[in-house]
Amino acid sequence: MKAATHGANHAGARRGATSLPRGPLGSPFTAAFASLSALLPAYPGALLFVGGLNLLLVRHLPADVRAALEGKTLRIGVTDLGVTFDFGWRAQRFVPKRASVDPDLTIAASAADFWLLAQRREDPDTLFFNRRLVMEGDTELGLMVKNTLDGIDLSQYAPERMLARWRQVLKR
Repeated sequence: MKAATHGANHAGARRGATSLPRGPLGSPFTAAFASLSALLPAYPGALLFVGGLNLLLVRHLPADVRAALEGKTLRIGVTDLGVTFDFGWRAQRFVPKRASVDPDLTIAASAADFWLLAQRREDPDTLFFNRRLVMEGDTELGLMVKNTLDGIDLSQYAPERMLARWRQVLKR
């Protein structure tokens, strides 16, 4: 089932050439990053992004989710930074993909909203209905991704916990 929601049509795949909705540039950092990112190719960013996904999420994904992701192309768009990360699932891990004209699923939000989601300080449904989170493409796949992420205990990756672990390691 293909459906576009909240009007984000993605025509281009290069950084800076997307039609993803753009959030307000909330700080001098995001404005500077958006300007810099427009000059860079997208693939190295996708490579770093999937490295993080593989490190943090793969072990938490059930077999049925892994099977459903096989052969799919997903795109994460950070609207205020003007970056997109295209990736997929192959051979039991996330892999970067070159920019795709028609990914199976696009999820887009501002960097601040993604940060709030990661910290569980904001609900994805609330962001979606307030048009701050955009899901475009295969809605069944999108709901599966959302429900899978909702089911993973991300508290172990909270910045405070990560810093405490690093401090313990550095004390040794």
